[in-house]
Amino acid sequence: MIPHPSSLTFPLDLATLWLFLAPPVVGAVIGYFTNDIAIKMLFRPYRAYHIGERRIPFTPGLIPRNQERLAKRISDTIMGSLLTPEELQNLARRLLQTERVQSVILWLLRLALDQVQADKEQKTVKILASILRDLLSESLPRLLKVMARREDFLETQLNQIFDQVLLELQLNEEQASRLSDWLLEVVLPPDILRQALIDFLTDRNIQIIDEGLREKTSGTYWVIANLFGVRNSLTRLRTFCLDEKEASNARLQELITSLAIRARLREFLQNLSLQNLPVSTVRQLRKTIRDSVRHYVQERGSEVLQELSKSIDWENVATLILNRLRNSAVASTSLELVSQELALILELYLERDLENIVAQAIPILNIDQVIINRVKATSPADLEAAINGIVKSELQAIVSLGGILGFIIGIFQSFSLLLH
Repeated sequence: MIPHPSSLTFPLDLATLWLFLAPPVVGAVIGYFTNDIAIKMLFRPYRAYHIGERRIPFTPGLIPRNQERLAKRISDTIMGSLLTPEELQNLARRLLQTERVQSVILWLLRLALDQVQADKEQKTVKILASILRDLLSESLPRLLKVMARREDFLETQLNQIFDQVLLELQLNEEQASRLSDWLLEVVLPPDILRQALIDFLTDRNIQIIDEGLREKTSGTYWVIANLFGVRNSLTRLRTFCLDEKEASNARLQELITSLAIRARLREFLQNLSLQNLPVSTVRQLRKTIRDSVRHYVQERGSEVLQELSKSIDWENVATLILNRLRNSAVASTSLELVSQELALILELYLERDLENIVAQAIPILNIDQVIINRVKATSPADLEAAINGIVKSELQAIVSLGGILGFIIGIFQSFSLLLH
């Protein structure tokens, strides 16, 4: 039995159709998977494999095998094109704008104030006490000793004190009365005057007085001095002061009262003023006081300050200062003004020296080496994930493009078969 012709042509047509369809399909598959394998071979395998002592080609992947060189190229690219000194200066200017710097300084000041207020272990007190102690007992004496060598040391201040205080100083009636009472009762009481009189009336002094009166007096006084003399009287006066202490003290007190010494002394002190002195004397007195202060500070100032520092309870002083600081509303409200002033000062400094600061900071920061170390320390798997996270769609497009190109090349092959 002879088969129908149509049954003979069907297998022929299917084979012919597959002959024309196979090149595009196979080309698309080969192109797609070839690109996909090529992309994966950039990263994989992550480590080298060996047969014996020979390394298998293409292991590890291209990027893991050249990771160190890649890190160097990335670092050179970033430092050469992105993080140039000019860009770092612009970045520093943006970061260090006055408003940002002021906010940071204000935050630090408030943090420091909060730390001081929350200090329960008295650490701040001890630190401040040590600073104050060192300032008064060590730093300030050395500074004063050096400054006191100058001829104009405290000249303006001492002249101002002399002109506004000492020159204008004049006792009122009550002050003069109290000072005169103090002088007569404490400094020069009758017993002190009696002892001074005894010390003055020595044999030599009595002789000098007697001879002086005999030689230099005239008239009635000359007759009295040469006829009676004063030697005997002065000697008897000294003997009386020595032997009759109570009586002599009483006589002296009577003389003070009868001669109105207290009232005279009070009047003298009340009228006493430097303004009554000649101008040349006042100027010389002012210069003498200034020189005396300067020499005293130069010779004894350090010793006085050190002794004063030893007598002060610095921890108590520091506690008082910190308590005042904690409870002071001015300290809290002035932080913003202080931070603003500090920010402006820093801005002026940066405008002048920012270029030098950045030039010095770049070698210190060693940014290029940081980039290299970071890239080298990244594992190939993490590096692959990072790159895929950035260009995953682009890499997938390359894979798809390989399939499309393989398909197009297969079509050209099918078309060439059809022409034959």
